[in-house]
Amino acid sequence: NFSAPKKLPLTSAIQNRILARLPFTLTPSQEHVFREIVADLTAPHPMNRLLQGDVGSGKTAVAVAAMLLCVAHGAQAALLAPTEVLAEQHARVFSAMLANSRVKIGLLRGGEAQLYICDNNNSSAGQMRSMALTRDDFLQKLANGDLHIAIGTHALLEESVKFKRLSLMVVDEQHKFGVSQRHALRRKGVSPHVLVMTATPIPRTLTLTLYGDLDVSRISEPPPGRGEIITKWVKEAEREKAYRLIIDEARRGHVSYVVLPRINGEDVADID
Repeated sequence: NFSAPKKLPLTSAIQNRILARLPFTLTPSQEHVFREIVADLTAPHPMNRLLQGDVGSGKTAVAVAAMLLCVAHGAQAALLAPTEVLAEQHARVFSAMLANSRVKIGLLRGGEAQLYICDNNNSSAGQMRSMALTRDDFLQKLANGDLHIAIGTHALLEESVKFKRLSLMVVDEQHKFGVSQRHALRRKGVSPHVLVMTATPIPRTLTLTLYGDLDVSRISEPPPGRGEIITKWVKEAEREKAYRLIIDEARRGHVSYVVLPRINGEDVADID
């Protein structure tokens, strides 16, 4: 019975509270992107923005700042991740960033749920306390507004998941979700703001930016201390060269990942 606020202004007091929660200073590129998001959140219409940046560029920190702005206005925010591993990783990062705060974070993965809250009896530890929740408890806390930030997988899209006042939805690795899935989460609020994040824009994403109403923000520089990210495209004729590179890195004690479009013998006839 609550409408999403038309505007989520960033006052000096709120800004100071948000920056105090982040364990590091935002880079100029992160600050610029955050300002673009703030401008959208203070507009009379919902935000629909793509946040693009290489892995390790600091997209999550910007998303946390935007979600805290939402929470500061008494609303709820949600983050949708494509896998349980990534959802749990986000929950841990959020809990570390928001240690000693009053923000309550809920994690929903399939039938499992967890609650992250500040442990006032052990505040010096700099970590939130995690406790298991039943699915029913999670749903009740989300529906009555006792959870400020919900993080989860496709489980957040189920009909039984209801928010009291969802005002901002963040979709990580948005290229792994279809239009109907993002629409299902959007319907859980009244005109909620939408922020989608990706490190690998695909043709569909580029089409939305060119012909749709998806605005684009890009983090162009990594945080201090991060290594340089090099992206290379290797032709089919150089496949063996790529394999030799993987073997050489393994001999140096490094880890390599090979990402495939299908697993377990599924039909691959439709893969380009």
